[in-house]
Amino acid sequence: MAIPQHFIQELLARADVVEIVGRYVQLKKTGANFSGLCPFHGEKTPSFTVSPSKQFFHCFGCGKNGNAIGFLMEFTGAGFVEVVHDLAQQYGLPVPEDERSPAERARAAQETEQRASLTDVLARAADAYRQHLKGSPRAIDYLKRRGVSGAVARDFGLGYAPEGWRTLASVFPDYADAQLQDSGLVIVGEDDEGKRYDRFRDRIMFPIRDVKGQVIGFGGRVLGDEKPKYLNSPETPVFHKGRELYGLFEARGALREHGYALVTEGYMDVVALAQLGFANAVATLGTACTPEHVHKLFRFTDSVVFSFDGDAAGRRAAHKALAAALPLASDVRSIKFLFLPPEHDPDSFIRAEGAGAFEQAVQAAVPLSRFVLDAAAQDCDMETAEGRSHFAANARPLWQLLPAGALAAQLLGDIAAQVRIGVHELQQLWGLRGAARPPRERAHAPAADRGAVRGPAAPTRPPLRAAAPRTAPSSRAHRALQIVLTAPGSWQALSGSDHQLLCEQAAPYGPLFAWLDGQVLEHGPQPWSALREALRGHPQEDAAVRAIEGLHDEIDSDPRELQDILRQERPVHLKQRMDAALAAGDVALYQSLLPELARAKTGEREAGGY
Repeated sequence: MAIPQHFIQELLARADVVEIVGRYVQLKKTGANFSGLCPFHGEKTPSFTVSPSKQFFHCFGCGKNGNAIGFLMEFTGAGFVEVVHDLAQQYGLPVPEDERSPAERARAAQETEQRASLTDVLARAADAYRQHLKGSPRAIDYLKRRGVSGAVARDFGLGYAPEGWRTLASVFPDYADAQLQDSGLVIVGEDDEGKRYDRFRDRIMFPIRDVKGQVIGFGGRVLGDEKPKYLNSPETPVFHKGRELYGLFEARGALREHGYALVTEGYMDVVALAQLGFANAVATLGTACTPEHVHKLFRFTDSVVFSFDGDAAGRRAAHKALAAALPLASDVRSIKFLFLPPEHDPDSFIRAEGAGAFEQAVQAAVPLSRFVLDAAAQDCDMETAEGRSHFAANARPLWQLLPAGALAAQLLGDIAAQVRIGVHELQQLWGLRGAARPPRERAHAPAADRGAVRGPAAPTRPPLRAAAPRTAPSSRAHRALQIVLTAPGSWQALSGSDHQLLCEQAAPYGPLFAWLDGQVLEHGPQPWSALREALRGHPQEDAAVRAIEGLHDEIDSDPRELQDILRQERPVHLKQRMDAALAAGDVALYQSLLPELARAKTGEREAGGY
């Protein structure tokens, strides 16, 4: 569902970002702003600020910033629509749904009701399993032998499913209720009799929670060596293995404290690691790591360490995780791969070597860039031309998964060095567009040209989109944009000729000023938090966001700065118009602009310009 922008703006006008952030972060008044310890990365000195005037938060340490909606998305890991609905409910605002047909609204309401009913059923089952654990000395003894304390079992909601075939019949009044089957708790036989029985029997039960803490499924582990060792809930309307991570809800605070997420292979790894001081561990749910898993983790941290056994199966799992992680490996994220000795999993390694040794192993984990090279070199004899050619063929599909940026450029150079050819030759070999000139040609380029940024710094390749060039933040148009986007009322204080001057600036500035003019006419002055939402989908959205991200101080409310910018810019703008008039042969327009240019220069000199 597309939520109308006018509603988002109204919601942000009602929601005070200071009050919302203050629910989760201890804030202290510091001048015009509030500050506190950033909830998104570990720090001891506050670098996290919240601006009441801009209705915006910004961390100077990790760079996270946004409005009240953005904060809740980052902190809880929930999606945009979910946060908007929750926030709207808090402020008593009904979310408009007029853009959907009655049939679509009815279907969405039915799906929402079904999900709520299923999570209620699963929560009741989780409560029952916890009670059964208390009454099972055998299950308690198993957990104790695995070193799981009562406190950790409580925090993760561990339980026990008894041996009986229909234990849940004593929990739910109607064992034939279709929701028991829809939630994955009960299996219905395919024969004519349709015999029903519990899916989980004689197993330690691990409730799987979503980022809001709702039980959406279970993992069950046998107490002995029977097969299958682990049994998971099936796919249901509320549970999708490829999207969920076990322990993520419990690990949220530890992720910020430790500064990274540790991805393991099983439920017991997560629980055991939490017991041993590594509560920042999560696990995939009996399936290979997916891009959705990695994307969800990067909502909570910028650093992920994948932990695998050192055997062949662990290497295969690591290769799948590598493929899932590469498209999300931006220049500000860290992705590493930890391979333990074949005889150890994280639990046994820590017990044998100690927590300090495990932390050192994590720090020494293989960076993504090196693992790409290692994976590509597998089964290749790098001492022969044939082996290096095979390596280049293996590396290409991996490298092409990376987003454009400094990491991709450096890795391209590393691959070329391993193949023993130049970067330009490798680009040509791979058929990359925009290949750089060879070093010899660059060496003979004119001195002025050698100062330009060229070459493989950000190689372009289909189908990836090259990063947009950044405009120098010192430009007058850039500073004017920062002012009018963050100082409500500043646009209305300008004259019509001022508006025209700004709207005629080159892209991205002119289109943004013109867009702002329409926003002010339609909605009046708005804080940046509301403007940010209205910008979504605008062709120059990225340029506006970058301008505000580069703003490290509060905008001075003194309107003279903007007027000074306009006085300096007006003669330049008039000269450009006059040059364009001459080029078009419009002598009349050129002559009509001469008096304006003279007045603009006089005003600039009187203001102390030039």
